[in-house]
Amino acid sequence: MSELVSTLEQLASGQRKFLNKGGLCVGLVITKTAQERGLPIAPESLRTEEGGQVAGLGKAAVQNILADYGITKVLAEEGGRTSRGSLGLMESYVKTLNELHAKLRDIDLDIAMNWWIEKVKLYLASEGPKFNFDTSKSVAANLADIFVQAMEIQKNSGGANFVGAMLQHMVGAKLDIVLGQGAVSHHGFSVADHSTDRAADFQVNEVAIHVTTHPSEALIRKAAANLRTGLKPLIVTLADGVEGAAYLLKNTEWKDRIDVIDAAQFLTANVYERSLFKAVECKTTLVSILTRYNEIVAECETDPVLRIRL
Repeated sequence: MSELVSTLEQLASGQRKFLNKGGLCVGLVITKTAQERGLPIAPESLRTEEGGQVAGLGKAAVQNILADYGITKVLAEEGGRTSRGSLGLMESYVKTLNELHAKLRDIDLDIAMNWWIEKVKLYLASEGPKFNFDTSKSVAANLADIFVQAMEIQKNSGGANFVGAMLQHMVGAKLDIVLGQGAVSHHGFSVADHSTDRAADFQVNEVAIHVTTHPSEALIRKAAANLRTGLKPLIVTLADGVEGAAYLLKNTEWKDRIDVIDAAQFLTANVYERSLFKAVECKTTLVSILTRYNEIVAECETDPVLRIRL
C-alpha cells in the first residue's frame, strides 16, 4: 500500500464523515481541484465569498467527475454543498494533501482520485442488510435473514469478510446491552488480536470470547493458550462453524474444556431473556441490539455496507 493510500485510509478512519455522501463529495471535488491547480492549496481559497460553504462543491461538479469513471447514479442531490461539516472536512483534507506534498514532493493525484472513486462505488452499492421483523418467524430466523443478506453482499465485495465483521460487532452489541457500555472494548474487525494486548475478541472477567465464522486450528491454539493462563475460552460462531470447531477439538485434550456456541442461539437466548419471554417485546429487544450494533460499526469501521437498515 502506497503512503498516499495509507494516509487516505487513516484520514477516513479518523474522520468517518468522509465516507458519508457529503464527505465523498468533498473528497472528489478537492482532489479534482488539486489536479487542476497543483499543490499546495490554500484552504481559504476554497471557501465561497460568504465563507460558509466549499467553493465549487455541488451536484453538477460531483456528477461530472463521476461521469468520467462511468458512474451515472447520483451521489448526493446537493453534491455535499449543504452537508454539515463540509468546510471542516475540506480543511482537513487540504491539510493532509499539503503535508504529503511537502514530504513527498510528488503525489500521484490520479491514485487519490481512484481511491475516492472506489469509496463512492462502495457507498452506492452499500445498502447493507435490511431488518424486517417477521412475526411469523422465530427470532433465530429473523437473525439468520440478516446474515443471509450479508453473505450475498460479501459475494460481490471482492473478498471483504463482511459476515465476520458483522458477527463480531453483533456479539459486541449484545455484550453492551447485557453488561452496559464500557464493560468491553470494541475494535475494528481488521485489527488482529496479536497487534494488541487482547487475548480474544472480547474479554469479560475471566472469560475470553472468540468470535469467528470459520474456526481454525490457529484459533483452537489461541483458546488453549488462554486456558493455560487461567482464562475460560468461549467460541461464538455460525452453525457450520460449530461443527467445524467440534471436528478440530475431537480427540484433543481441549474438547471438554472449550465451549462452542452457535451465534444465532447466543443472540436469540438473550432476546428472549431481555424480553422477559414476552413474545411481543422480542422485536423491541432485537432492535435495541441492532441499534447498538450500528453505533459500534460507526465507531470502529469505515465500510457503510456493514450498517443494518432498521
